[in-house]
Amino acid sequence: MKKTAPSFSYAPADFIPFRDRAVLDRVRRIKRKDITRHRNPQFRISVIPDAEVEFRWMLDMFDRIKTAMEADRPYVMIMPNPWPNYRRLAALLNAARVNCRRLYTFNMDEYSNEKGEIAPETWELGFMHAFKKYFWSQLDPKLRPPERQIQGPTTKNIRDYGRMIADAGGADICYPGPGWSGHLAFIDPDAPEFAGSLEEWKQMGPRVCTLHPLTIAQNSLHGSFGMSGDLAAVPPKAATIGPAEVIAAKHRIDIHAITVDGSFASWQRFITRLCLHGPVTPRVPQSILQTLPTDVWLSESIAADIEPRWDKGY
Repeated sequence: MKKTAPSFSYAPADFIPFRDRAVLDRVRRIKRKDITRHRNPQFRISVIPDAEVEFRWMLDMFDRIKTAMEADRPYVMIMPNPWPNYRRLAALLNAARVNCRRLYTFNMDEYSNEKGEIAPETWELGFMHAFKKYFWSQLDPKLRPPERQIQGPTTKNIRDYGRMIADAGGADICYPGPGWSGHLAFIDPDAPEFAGSLEEWKQMGPRVCTLHPLTIAQNSLHGSFGMSGDLAAVPPKAATIGPAEVIAAKHRIDIHAITVDGSFASWQRFITRLCLHGPVTPRVPQSILQTLPTDVWLSESIAADIEPRWDKGY
């Protein structure tokens, strides 16, 4: 008689925020051919070639800014950080001689220390430092918006940061993208500062919050920290916009395209599926976008099927 192989089952590790194994198994099995299907017609998922993601994002920002500036109307953007290729956006605006005097930008987030003190823009690893270095300072001085219109969370303004965005006219566009934990901006699933029911959570605004271990691991792979897994180099907390600011934005473009230094390896391939096709819950903060008018751009690498790669070993 043929023996039946013994089964082997296990629970997710305790630090993993979302733990429903049936849901995890379901989204893990979503194939490339099915990943763009969604019940919400206003949640539009597209798969595009890896090499086009950055170009399409840059072109979208350029077109939005140019259109608004030529119409002489203010334009308010919630910007992700850090991104050295913001200098390419600046180059396009310079070449087209777009006067950005009515442009307002608000950075999504900024690092903080364990005391809740937010990194100043003079810290070279900080997001505001990067944004001004790669974008604002690269604009022709004749075309730049006033520096006071380039904002990020600070220890001084964090309590008023949501109001500052609203007073500028509210965000016209927000560019989120999921973290390894499923975070939205730096809104992490286990941050005690964002504890509450879904309806309570949706109304929460900017604050300093505790980063999840997965977020610290993810950011230790960033170029600013040497791409070497130096967990101790990443600050333990961050200031961030809240769900309320993302929900209030007039539109969102959600970008999923992160691989490990251009390889096929990616921590994002699975969490993308959970964010796009799992339940809407603060346990997966990015999932709230499923309920909102949002354009979702997936690179081909992120949309690729999840399956063993025995050619690469264990």
